[in-house]
Amino acid sequence: MMNRLQTLSSVLEPAIRPHASSSGKPGTALYSSARGESPCAFFAPLHYEANYAYPLLVWLHGPSDDEGQLKRIMPLVSIRNYVGVSLRGSLRMEKQDGRRGYGWSQTHGDVALAEQRLFEAVELAGRRYNIAPERVFLAGFDCGGTMAFRLAMNHPSRFRGVLSLCGGFPTGRRPLWRLAEARKLPLFLACGRDSAKYKPADVCEDLKLIHSAGMSISLRQYPCGHQITSLMLSDMDRWMMEQITGTPADSA
Repeated sequence: MMNRLQTLSSVLEPAIRPHASSSGKPGTALYSSARGESPCAFFAPLHYEANYAYPLLVWLHGPSDDEGQLKRIMPLVSIRNYVGVSLRGSLRMEKQDGRRGYGWSQTHGDVALAEQRLFEAVELAGRRYNIAPERVFLAGFDCGGTMAFRLAMNHPSRFRGVLSLCGGFPTGRRPLWRLAEARKLPLFLACGRDSAKYKPADVCEDLKLIHSAGMSISLRQYPCGHQITSLMLSDMDRWMMEQITGTPADSA
């Protein structure tokens, strides 16, 4: 039985040690944050080895959340395989408890700002950790997943793959304007069978568009609603490792 991300993270989160410096400490998985004009958060894997070039997972959080979501998802993806970085969305939203949260808007200005924050975060991650530039994955949940698709379509040669959890393919403003390059970019889409927000009919429409554009995508459907599950995140890890090792992934 799949558990909600929040439930599992409350058990696994103590395995991550908060860390304020920019260097990795062998033996522990490290979470740190950087405040400023473009806040972001970082994750260094367990037994971080400075001489090894790690794949980088860039995470775009879901609605009414922030870059701190990285701390909850990384133990469920992998504590060993990746360096992680998460950036904050530009759209201010209110959380259920009244605290400030953020999201991602598809307006021209917000997409431009997201691109700027994205590449600043990737550069900063490369300064802190040893990153393999040809193994950068972009992923997100809900509106973060949609933004991940948008940014990856705008810069397909910059990423090894793009993953969306419960976030539909973007519409408007020509998301496939770099189609020839986008056809070479591996795509992963996870969705909840019982989601009322990103319904199976919406998923089918996105698949029709992607297939008609000549792109391939790996689709996973889970017996859940509109949420992140532990199985989604472990499947993310498996799929990314397949892209790195060259093992073919199942395509929808």
